Amino acid sequence: MNENYVIQNTQLYVKNILESEGSGHDWFHIERVTKTAVTIAEKENANLFVCELAALLHDIADEKICGDEQKGLGIVREWLSLQEVPENTIDHVLQIISKMSFKGGNNLPLKSLEGKIVQDADRLDAIGAIGIARCFVYSGAKGQLIYDPALKPRAEMTNEEYRKGKSTAVNHFYEKLLKLKGLMNTKEGKRLADERHLFMENFLKQFYKEWNGTQ
Repeated sequence: MNENYVIQNTQLYVKNILESEGSGHDWFHIERVTKTAVTIAEKENANLFVCELAALLHDIADEKICGDEQKGLGIVREWLSLQEVPENTIDHVLQIISKMSFKGGNNLPLKSLEGKIVQDADRLDAIGAIGIARCFVYSGAKGQLIYDPALKPRAEMTNEEYRKGKSTAVNHFYEKLLKLKGLMNTKEGKRLADERHLFMENFLKQFYKEWNGTQ
């Protein structure tokens, strides 16, 4: 097995599937997460091949994209098997992408260093300027309002409630985005999250000023 060949094939495979995805989980999201995962992996001396594969494939198995996580994981396994990736590496990649999603904040910490790295990279793309843009794109795709003062953020949620319950774009900051800084696994992930978290806090201050008509 040639690792570079597998990565190149997987890039083309994922790009073909997600190139026109309209909820913020498109190819450009995958590309950013992969680059960040590689950067962190190099600093942490992790397995670059596992990190890059998991980052590239993580949304192929996401229920937001494929509708059913188990079906998506089967698709990923089949793809990696066709690329002649060793079984233990396939199992590692699948373990990462099946456990890394936020899912209402109810997920357990990932065990492997590679899993922690890919999770950090994905969470970093959900905060800061890009995270704000993706939040509003995703909310629009789900038909949610920008903001409704009468609709309060949900403190406790099941996975089902998180995915399908009524919310707004601004509420999503409190239900997920502002929590991510404290959930980073790696030193580099925490460092990168600090600036992005502050940017979101400043955005919300300005948002409320404009919403309330105060300057």
